[in-house]
Parts: sequence; C-alpha cells; structure tokens
Amino acid sequence: MEYKVKDIGLADSGKLKIEWAESRMPVLMTLRERYKTKKPLKGQRVSGCLHVTKETAVLVKTLVVAGAEVAWSGCNPLSTQDDIAAALAASNVPIYAWHGMSVDEFYWAIERTIDMKPTLTLDDGADLINTLHQKHPDLARKVTGGTEETTTGVHRLRAMDKAGALLYPVIAVNDAETKWDFDNVYGTGQSSIDGILRTTNVLLAGKNFVVAGYGHCGRGAAIRASGMGAHVIVTEVSPTQALKAVLDGFSVMKMDEACAAGDIFITATGMKDVIVERHFKRMRDGAIVCNTGHYDCEVNLKDLGKASKSVREVREGNEEYTLKNGVRIYILAKGRLVNLAGAEGHPSEVMDMSFANQFLSLIRCAKEGKNLEVRVHDIPEQQDQELAMLKLHTMGLSIDTLTKEQLHYRDDYLAGT
Repeated sequence: MEYKVKDIGLADSGKLKIEWAESRMPVLMTLRERYKTKKPLKGQRVSGCLHVTKETAVLVKTLVVAGAEVAWSGCNPLSTQDDIAAALAASNVPIYAWHGMSVDEFYWAIERTIDMKPTLTLDDGADLINTLHQKHPDLARKVTGGTEETTTGVHRLRAMDKAGALLYPVIAVNDAETKWDFDNVYGTGQSSIDGILRTTNVLLAGKNFVVAGYGHCGRGAAIRASGMGAHVIVTEVSPTQALKAVLDGFSVMKMDEACAAGDIFITATGMKDVIVERHFKRMRDGAIVCNTGHYDCEVNLKDLGKASKSVREVREGNEEYTLKNGVRIYILAKGRLVNLAGAEGHPSEVMDMSFANQFLSLIRCAKEGKNLEVRVHDIPEQQDQELAMLKLHTMGLSIDTLTKEQLHYRDDYLAGT
C-alpha cells in the first residue's frame, strides 16, 4: 500500500477524532451495519477526491466495509487534516493528502488515485472527474458512475453535460434536499463562523457582516452571523435571492456600496472576482475578508497584492495586507474556504446525511450505472425522504402520517368548498 501524508505518527490522534465522528453520525453508521455483510461495493474501485476530515474518514471506512477498494486525495490544498490523513493511511487506505499542498502536488495526488483505474468516482468540486476526462478519457469511459458533493462541482458537471463532454453518469449528491438544505445551510453557516473566530477571535456583535451570495451557503452564514449580533448586509446578482434576503431581515446593496460599510466580508458565490481592487481600496481599516466558496477565485488576491505595500501573517491563517494608503485588510485562510482551511469543516451531525447520500449513490452507481444515461442525475426523492426519516429516528423524534381518508382527499381533484 502506498500513501503520502504529512506525518504518519499523527495516526493515533486522528483515530480518536474519527471515533468521535462515528458517535455523531448515526445514519451512516446504521447504513454501514446494514450493508456490512451484503457488501454491495465488492469488486468496485473507488477514487475519491474530498476534504480529508474526520467525517470523510467515516465515509471512507464505510465504503471499505461495504467491499470497495478505495484510494483518496483531498479536494483542496488547505483543507486536509493531517492527523486524519495519517489515520486513514495507518488503516491501509492509499491516501495522498497533506495540509499546505501546492497546486502541482494537489493534481499529482489526484493522479495517484486514478492509478487504480477506478470503476466509481466520488468528487467534491469535479477536479477528479475533470482530470479523468481531460487526461485519461480512455479510463473515464470505463467508469461505471460517479458522485459530486458540492454546488461548484455540480455546476461544472452540468456544463460538461450540456456540452456533450461527459463520459459517464454522475449523481448530483449536492442537489439532494437532505444535503443542500442542511449541510450547505447549517453546516456552512456554523463552520464558516467557526473559521472566522479561530483565525481572528473578533467580536461579531455590532459588526457589519457582508455576505456575498445568498444561496444556501450564504444564507447559512448570514443566519449565524445575525444570531451572534452582527448587522448583516447581503450582495447578490439574483433578484429573487436578494428579495429573500430582504424579507429575512437583512440589508441588500451592491458590493460597490457594501465595501465601504463592512467590517467582515465572506464570499459564497462560486463566481470569480467578487471582491476586487476597487473594493479593497474603499474598505475600512481593519476589514476582515474571507471566502467559503469551493475555489479561491472569489477574492482577487492578485489585485490586493498590487494595491498593498506589505504583507505579513499576524495569526495562523490570518494575513495582514497593508495598502499603500496605510489601510490594513486581513485575509483569512489565503482566500480558500475558511470553514475548512481555518477550522474543522462542517459538524459531524450535519455531514451524516450528506455522506449517507454519497454512500447510497455509489451503491446505485455500482448496481445501475451501466444502464444509466450518461448525464447528471438527481437523487431520488424517496431516498431523500428515507434518510430524513432515519435521521429523525436516530434523534428520537417521530412525525404524523396521512390517513387513508387524507390521502384520498389529497388526490381528489373534485373536492372543493
């Protein structure tokens, strides 16, 4: 077994964190128990490219228990938790990931997971799938199916699908209701605030907190910042999303206005150049800027560098850029996703359903992939509802069910006043 991690000596620490995550992920653990003897992934080779966290390790272990061979890389140069990577390596999982990888090392690691000639892929951001398609189309054509974890990756894959470039079916796990209405909102919201606080330890109460993008992730960040006493300002390009933000009680304005009012900025758009030179030049002294989108292109650091006379790290994950006019701007986690590069990522409880969806979707790909149309597929609504019900059950909660009479009334189009 080959692997490359920062320090294999960190494995014991990582194992303890993985055990903690397992105790907080009852849905995935229930599925692991259900499929440990059936082994529906036996004979499958899974290449994975996803943030190396304790929750991801629980998913990897579940895939192995279900019979899969697995090789893994991280999906972001700064999101790997080195003790978790060491623990997976010590558990005989070929893993190529460490915190602080260069871009070249990042893609080298992806290539190592492709060496196994995967039959299934699991991606977060579509870098693995894109690498397969661009550099190894012959191998891509032999892949039975894949899954995609995040909004940015699904956007890339739908663009590939539209262009006729997709070579195997992919299930958009991100678009499951039990993923993006929970993981993206509650997970991103809490973990992004966690990343901001770990890298700054500033008081949020009373601050002007600017959220760029009011999708699921931006909404989560706005809710949590508001809950801590911040005054939330939202910037948007979508009229409907902007209107939602207004009716949720937040201010809405253009970034050209918000840049002069904000104390803390967080981008959650999936689009490049959300904050650029003209915005930096109008910011207040001491402004804090971070990103929670998948890529580091939302905050244009090249523009900031050109406008600055000096840069220094003042805290771990916190760099002070001093502009030529003397204004200081603080960039967190080098503009990469602050919730993972500056903290531990989403809490285990909310990743439980997301990774349960990943697990069931890979089983579906193994079983049905050869008969699935080559396109981006959605999670079946039945799977969404079953996982939500299982989550409620593990929380000791129950809900009502419709009676026969109510079901009849629901479908009776003649029923009226």
